[in-house]
Amino acid sequence: VRFAIHPVAGRMPGQLNVLLAEAGVPYDIVEEMEEINDDFGETDVTLVIGANDTVNSAAEDDPNSQIAGMPVLRVWNSKQVIVMKRSMAAGYAGVDNPVFLKENTDMLLGDAKASCEKLAAGVKEFYGK
Repeated sequence: VRFAIHPVAGRMPGQLNVLLAEAGVPYDIVEEMEEINDDFGETDVTLVIGANDTVNSAAEDDPNSQIAGMPVLRVWNSKQVIVMKRSMAAGYAGVDNPVFLKENTDMLLGDAKASCEKLAAGVKEFYGK
């Protein structure tokens, strides 16, 4: 298990690093975007929690997009992507995210914290832990 945080994710710089630390996630498994982007092609499952613009493939694939050229986490290269967010609404930039419609993406809409807790409970039950 590895974690990645986009440099501009959250409402202020470093906010998500603080949240992960508060959740007890060891800092040595939190990677920068540049460290993890090349690994998504070899990743079985990527869970995206509450992100939109920072994982939007239009930044790289659509030269006419408002976010063209913005560095993004290339989650769409993973074998399977599960995006947890409240709705299919566009992000802060107001740009639709084609990743949400890709064949390898499933949307898990609703409260991300509740969804994560249910996923964790299911995994623990499945593995008997």
